[in-house]
Amino acid sequence: MAQPPSRRDFLTWTAGGLTAAVAARTDLAADEPEAIAESRISQGAGLLREQARDVPIVESADVVVCGGGPAGVSAAITAARAGAKVRLLEVHGCLGGVWTAGLLSWVLDYRNKTGIMQEIAARLEARRAAVRVPEGAGAALAYRPEAMKLLLEEMCEESGVRVQLFTRVCAAHVDESATLRLAVSESKSGRQAWQGKVFVDASGDGDLSSLAGCRFDYGGENGGPAQPMSMLAVLTGLDPDQIAPFVRGLAEPMGERNPKGRLLAEIRRGGHDPSYQAPTLFYLGRGFFAMMANHEYGVCGFDAAQVTDATIRARREVDRIVEALRGLGEPWSNVEIAATAEQIGVREGRRPYGRYRITASDLIRGTRHEDGVCTVTFPVDIHSPDPTKNKAIEARDFRAQPYDIPFRALLSADITGLLFAGRCISGDFTAHSSYRVTGNAVAMGEAAGAAAALAARRGIPPHELPWLDVAELRRDLARSAE
Repeated sequence: MAQPPSRRDFLTWTAGGLTAAVAARTDLAADEPEAIAESRISQGAGLLREQARDVPIVESADVVVCGGGPAGVSAAITAARAGAKVRLLEVHGCLGGVWTAGLLSWVLDYRNKTGIMQEIAARLEARRAAVRVPEGAGAALAYRPEAMKLLLEEMCEESGVRVQLFTRVCAAHVDESATLRLAVSESKSGRQAWQGKVFVDASGDGDLSSLAGCRFDYGGENGGPAQPMSMLAVLTGLDPDQIAPFVRGLAEPMGERNPKGRLLAEIRRGGHDPSYQAPTLFYLGRGFFAMMANHEYGVCGFDAAQVTDATIRARREVDRIVEALRGLGEPWSNVEIAATAEQIGVREGRRPYGRYRITASDLIRGTRHEDGVCTVTFPVDIHSPDPTKNKAIEARDFRAQPYDIPFRALLSADITGLLFAGRCISGDFTAHSSYRVTGNAVAMGEAAGAAAALAARRGIPPHELPWLDVAELRRDLARSAE
């Protein structure tokens, strides 16, 4: 188990407002003159003592959602449709997270989900911006990221969600009763505090939960590394009929059962051995393709320096892969990169402790729960963390059965008034590899948003809500949206 940092920003109430302070190192006395502190910095001690400052509380909302990816957007829209005043904070310049800034372009485990997931699919299809890939060929929803950006913004606006982009959560205030009261952010507007009755951590990496002091796990079993990251790219200049045998979703209807293997052989024939040994092309319609053909190993998703290095390496490799294919001539001679992802695809972050922890045994047994948020049908999908053993998918000696994500796995075990949604819910390494895909993230966000709105309305913490009340609210909202 990874413990929360012992030296982190903490917030205290004062008569003049909210004051931020940075915990000092034990070898630097509290009354040490500023000149000495500066001298220590110049000598490489690596410590900056910040002065206390007032942070404006810019807004009080019923529900504050941190992270505007698939889970966060769904949580915010659901809470707003339930009548809550909602603030959504997102670090990127668009909503959608890995769907848009990450160019994922491919929604898995979405078919058995109702509500917002089906609404998104239908609205994208109406714009001819999505293709439903049939069973046996991946059973996914392929979409064009620019259309997804616009749709999510429209849905938030229609629902009354107040969105602030370019904003990263950097601190949290928890009172004496271990109740989360404020999230603090940094942006072009400076440092700001956001007051809420209920908070949803949909950051992917569990940022808000960690800042609030939640315990968490990270990485593989027995302290091993996390799954590798991948850089997604959108390609153009290809004829779907000519390259169909290499494309997931186009190959299978033709009787070709191994498009990934054929694509790997082509990339190698072009002179490059990719870091991911199961490279994949998806067709997005109108001449656009998404490609996932890269692995970045041993990178911590909440270490900015490591993620920066991985992003630069990955973008360089994507370019080498495309150059290798283009050099083969037809049908690859005109292939071009239309875009690479702003956000490298991070599969794993912190897994904070909830009131239930989903484990591999739940997958083996196909565990069902009375408070089931959704049923997961996606298999165990562990991208091997160790490239010396395997550069593709790690095998397990069991097959996952359909199982439920319980509402309790979305409730913080440590902090009152805090819900999780998306890949940063409570679970072990193996289970996480199955439930982390975005069809499930949307359903989790819906449940968290409904619970947050209901808890705020009743003035009670989310863990005191009867699950049947949350489920009934979700059904009512789904019916009203039809």
